[in-house]
Amino acid sequence: MSDTPAQRETARAEAFSDGVFAIAITLLILDIKVPAEQALPAGTSLSDRWLLHALGRQWPGYVAYLMSFATILVMWVNHHRIFALLRKTDHAFLFWNGLLLMLISIVPFPTSLLATYFMTPAARVVAAVYAGHGVLIALAFQGVWQHLVRNEHLLMPGTKAEVAWLTAQYRFGPLMYLIAFGLAFLSAWASIGLCLAFAVFFSLQGFTQKG
Repeated sequence: MSDTPAQRETARAEAFSDGVFAIAITLLILDIKVPAEQALPAGTSLSDRWLLHALGRQWPGYVAYLMSFATILVMWVNHHRIFALLRKTDHAFLFWNGLLLMLISIVPFPTSLLATYFMTPAARVVAAVYAGHGVLIALAFQGVWQHLVRNEHLLMPGTKAEVAWLTAQYRFGPLMYLIAFGLAFLSAWASIGLCLAFAVFFSLQGFTQKG
C-alpha cells in the first residue's frame, strides 16, 4: 500500500531534519586538531612526551565535543519521539521545526567557543553563550511541541498518555537552561557542569517512560 500525502510530508520533514542533525553533530569534531609540529618551541625536538603533552592541552576541546555530541544526540532522540507521534504537518509546524533546526545547526559555534576560551579569563562569557544557546533551543523545542499540543489533529490518535508524559518532561527545559545562563556570570565551571547534567538528565528520561 502506497503512502498517503500526509505520510510523505512527515517523512520529508523528518528526513530533512535528520540531515541537519547529522551535519551539526559531524562538524563538532573539527574543533579537535592534530597538534602541528610547527608549534614545537624553538630548540625542542619531536617526541612522545611532547605529543602527549600537546594532546593533553586540548582537554577543553574533548569535553566540549562530548558535551555537545551528547546534547545533539538527546535532541535528536526527542525530535524522533515527536515525529513518531506525528500524523501530518502544517505550515506553522514546518516553520517551528525550521527554527529549531536553525538553532541546532549553530551548536558547533558555542562548542568551538567553549573549546577555545574556557580556560581563559573570558570563561564566563563563553559559558553564558553556551547556556544561552541552550535556552533558545529549549524554547524552540517548546514551540514545536506546544504547537502540536494545541493542534491535536496533527498527532496520531490514541497517544494522549505519551503526549502528557512528554509535555511534563519538556516543561522545565527553558527554565533549567535559564538557570545555567544566570549561573555563568558567577561561575563558568558551575554553569557548564549544569549544562552537562541537563544532557545526562534528558537522556535518562527516555528510560523512565511508562508503557
